[in-house]
Amino acid sequence: MYCVIRDHLGPEKYQAARANEAVAAALVHDLGHGPFSHSFEDVGRRLNLKMADHEKVSDALIRDSEITVALNVLGSGFANDVADIIASDTPGNIYGAVVSSQFDADRLDYMRRDRLMTGTHHGAIDFEWLVANLTVGDVPSGVDEEALGSLETFVLGTKAIYAAETYVIGLFQLYPTVYFHKATRGAEKIFTELLVRVFHLIVDASIMRSGLPAKHPLVRFARKPDRMENALHLDDTVIWGALTLLAEAKDPVICDLARRLRDRKLYKSIDVREEVKKRLGLEDLADGGRTIDRACASIREKVNEWVSEQDTGCPRILADQEVRKPYKQIQESKGPLNQIRIMTRSGKLVDLGERSKVVGAIEPFQLYRLYVPEEDDEARAFVDKLINKELEHGENFEK
Repeated sequence: MYCVIRDHLGPEKYQAARANEAVAAALVHDLGHGPFSHSFEDVGRRLNLKMADHEKVSDALIRDSEITVALNVLGSGFANDVADIIASDTPGNIYGAVVSSQFDADRLDYMRRDRLMTGTHHGAIDFEWLVANLTVGDVPSGVDEEALGSLETFVLGTKAIYAAETYVIGLFQLYPTVYFHKATRGAEKIFTELLVRVFHLIVDASIMRSGLPAKHPLVRFARKPDRMENALHLDDTVIWGALTLLAEAKDPVICDLARRLRDRKLYKSIDVREEVKKRLGLEDLADGGRTIDRACASIREKVNEWVSEQDTGCPRILADQEVRKPYKQIQESKGPLNQIRIMTRSGKLVDLGERSKVVGAIEPFQLYRLYVPEEDDEARAFVDKLINKELEHGENFEK
């Protein structure tokens, strides 16, 4: 992408500097991720921990750390400019689109890396062909469909239409096979519950029950979660190393959850959405999607009620719900630079969602799973009975 910007815009100092900022932002935008990435952010959201938010940590590191010094070698204020690009919710120009859009450097990187590291054959993309057919074009910008000017954006040539489709389909395939795999998500749910419980005990001055020594990095972070150095002392190895200590905790919840993670004795998954689909005979989402949604919503409400009535011991049911769109249409997006543009043979720039029937037809990936301890027969029976009861009169969901 850097070469495309440089070759198209020329060697002027301003444009070269902005291109360098985009490259730097793409490299450092995820510096602030805590242990186990987004799972740790779930803990932060539950407990309102600022330094568990990787965007906030990344921003602080880029603006005020040794990274700032390294980046400012390229110019005074360079580090702040990089941080500003990352902090923007909407790509304001082509440089921001390199860092955050539906065709950004991050996705092009992690799709290939995750495919390699997990060994899956899904998610393959023709990276070389995509980059070879990448250029820069102009798209109109404005408010309420009134064009006020134009913006430069990345454009894929006509020959890259199939490679662009494969890119979107590949991302869609990685959701169920890697990112939302039932075992992966089940482990993440246990991880979240474990750390939430550990942090609660530490804050309540019950460190001895957690199994951790007073100077452990997790203890220091829980006591002073707003201190940057405490956040930086946490990584995957700290958590893995703590599991042996946590598995011997006096607190039964911590002890159980830590042992499950350490020994891979995860909760068993009940895919409610798939069960509903199967039992109602609604294999075609185009015909049954709304019916499935209504059934799952009703089941979810009753599960939440049941869970809230349980004691404060080890969680008996963990819920997992997600909706992901592999490609967002422009009316749902963050602006014109968020889209993938295809150049037609006539030279017109068309959004991929409109140009490709394949991409336009992809339904959002949805899941609703419940995780239950294998030995908890009562909880499993409750879920099974609930699904059966809700679907006894499945015709009600058609109304």
